[in-house]
Amino acid sequence: MKRTTLYTIVCGSMTLAACNTTKHIADNQFLLNEVQVQTDDKRLDVSALAPYVHQKANSKWFSLFKIPLGTYALSGRDTTKWVNRTLRKIGEEPVVFDSVQAQRTMDDLRTAMQNMGYMHAQVSLETHTKGKKLTAIYHLHPGEPYVIRNFAYAIEDDSIAQILDLDNPNNPYRITKGTPFTTDRLDGERKRITQLLLNKGYYRFNKDFIYFEADSAQNSKEVDVCMRLMKYRSNNNMPPTLHPRYRIGSVNYMYGGEESTSSLRHKVLRHNTVMEEGGFFKESELQQTYHNFGKLGAVKYTNITFDERADTAVVDCNIMLTMNKPSTISFQPEGTNTAGDLGAAASLTYTNRNLFKGSELFSLELRGAFEAITGLEGYKDQDYQEYSIESKLAFPRFLAPFLSKSFVRKSQAISELSLGWNLQNRPEYQRRVFSAGWRYRWSDTHRNIAYRYDLIDLNYVYMPWISETFKNDYLDDETNRNAILRYNYEDLFIMKMGFGMNYNDGRHVVKANVETAGNLLASLSRVSNFKKNDNGQYTLFDIAYAQYAKFDIDYSRYWKFDTYNELVAHVGVGVAYPYGNSTILPFEKRYFSGGANSVRGWSVRELGPGSFRGKDGRIDFINQTGDMKLDINVEYRTRLFWKFNGAFFVDAGNVWTLRNYEEQPGGQFKVDEFYKQIAVAYGVGLRLNFDYFILRADMGMKALNPAYDTRDEHYAMLHPDFSRDFSFHFAVGLPF
Repeated sequence: MKRTTLYTIVCGSMTLAACNTTKHIADNQFLLNEVQVQTDDKRLDVSALAPYVHQKANSKWFSLFKIPLGTYALSGRDTTKWVNRTLRKIGEEPVVFDSVQAQRTMDDLRTAMQNMGYMHAQVSLETHTKGKKLTAIYHLHPGEPYVIRNFAYAIEDDSIAQILDLDNPNNPYRITKGTPFTTDRLDGERKRITQLLLNKGYYRFNKDFIYFEADSAQNSKEVDVCMRLMKYRSNNNMPPTLHPRYRIGSVNYMYGGEESTSSLRHKVLRHNTVMEEGGFFKESELQQTYHNFGKLGAVKYTNITFDERADTAVVDCNIMLTMNKPSTISFQPEGTNTAGDLGAAASLTYTNRNLFKGSELFSLELRGAFEAITGLEGYKDQDYQEYSIESKLAFPRFLAPFLSKSFVRKSQAISELSLGWNLQNRPEYQRRVFSAGWRYRWSDTHRNIAYRYDLIDLNYVYMPWISETFKNDYLDDETNRNAILRYNYEDLFIMKMGFGMNYNDGRHVVKANVETAGNLLASLSRVSNFKKNDNGQYTLFDIAYAQYAKFDIDYSRYWKFDTYNELVAHVGVGVAYPYGNSTILPFEKRYFSGGANSVRGWSVRELGPGSFRGKDGRIDFINQTGDMKLDINVEYRTRLFWKFNGAFFVDAGNVWTLRNYEEQPGGQFKVDEFYKQIAVAYGVGLRLNFDYFILRADMGMKALNPAYDTRDEHYAMLHPDFSRDFSFHFAVGLPF
């Protein structure tokens, strides 16, 4: 991109942001230009008080430019004109300073600080005007916080008092002297005790039975607090009694919707119902039961109610299930474009959500693809054809021996069996791939962690035919032999197992995966004396098997500045090492760089490894891969208007090989050189956010290109060339 073009875009944005934004502000009004919340007390977290500010200034693109406000300001006063209505719709109406809202903000900020223990907190407002623009500054004066001197409990129900055991000085939940006197702390104690009692059978208990009495001495910052737990009263006209403790009577199941064709087996119903007949009512078991039925694909809605038996402390549990349609058929056409060769594909999928009346999810997908191939000299005039069939059967529970019943019931697990067959015919070769696998997926919602365990994953690659032209040019010619290419056009057997985890708490996201292949077969090879091929590799059914280990970890960190602006940093590292029966990784397991989710100044498989520069476009997709990968990304995301979001990003990274391959000069990882081979790109993105999915277009420019030595091409950011350095990417979803 020419520097003059970039300069024009930046200047245009600044001009739009700086236009007459007060045009629609009346003479006796002010545009709220900026809002600040300030305090000299370092104990206060000002960012936590932001929700109490009722009026905020107009949004800014990338926290710098008020483009939406500037767009609105371009509109005329005549709203009957289409152009004015459109500018106002896509723009943002100016925020007019409101003294009533400012007073509400001051009151709520003061109340919030009082709830934090600053009982004598004060808030003052300072305003600065310039023309028709106003800056509002809220100054917080918290004063000294109050602390608890003595905390006592007055529980009128002896049974509950015994369960809570709050008078025991060794009770870890007991509130002690010196604890900050805050509303959140006291309300948290109410909620904790209420939840505890709801899980001990007290079906009718709620936090309104608990209240606090507080007393502070004059001129003192210490408070004596007494928590009182009242007796039970069903209504104001009834005398107080001890709180009833309920047991579960009968558990009954009822159906709605597609009852006659999609009901569940009784064993499945009982397996997913955590509440036990005769046991005490527990709120946690009720919520777990909801969750268990909610994860069943055959169930659309779940509604659980309780009926009290007259004059008893027994409740009958009624579970109403509304079922989904058991079977669906879907058809999905798509267009394809591989290196300029146009084609089409279509898939037909049959899904059954309740195959064996246990909410087993069975799917069968048939897919066909066709692509017109032109310009391949020396090959038969043949187009690309692909046909595949894939079936999956998922069970909504752990199917494994030696697991306890309670663990299986509490685990949010799916066990999945998959089988697939893929047929590909090209002018250069024919490929057949058979795959099969058995895997588990489960989650720990309390720790925000999801797990995946591939117990076994089999892939058999069979090459029934390879063009003589392709063999002569790339596989057999000693002057042009490519070991990596040759390995990936041989019959191959992969038997792997792997484990992965995903942690997400909203601000931090960690993804880690590890997999190994061939170790079990290597042990059997030595014991059973498997045959070796001409390359010295052990074979199974006359096919060499792959042996490698692979590890990947990704970390993302999110900083949310306000409703409209967010900064995201991402680091991804991957290492895979072939050993034993393999000296080269299978193509599907090799790393590549560039593309919509990597270094976006390059297209997919156009970067690396190291300083390697591709020379033969027909096979560079093989050569520009590696055994290890590094991705470093920083992206600033902002809301533009309507459903459009924007982004500015800087990407860095590359791939490398662990071994030195002749066909990839400059691609081997070396500690004293790799940092010189890290590629850098920058760019902007436009996203169309429909909440449930995001369409993304990213435009990247090369900034530092390790494949070139010349100054102009190596330092591309200083010498930009749009035709050489620009890459466009279209994708679904965010890159990280």
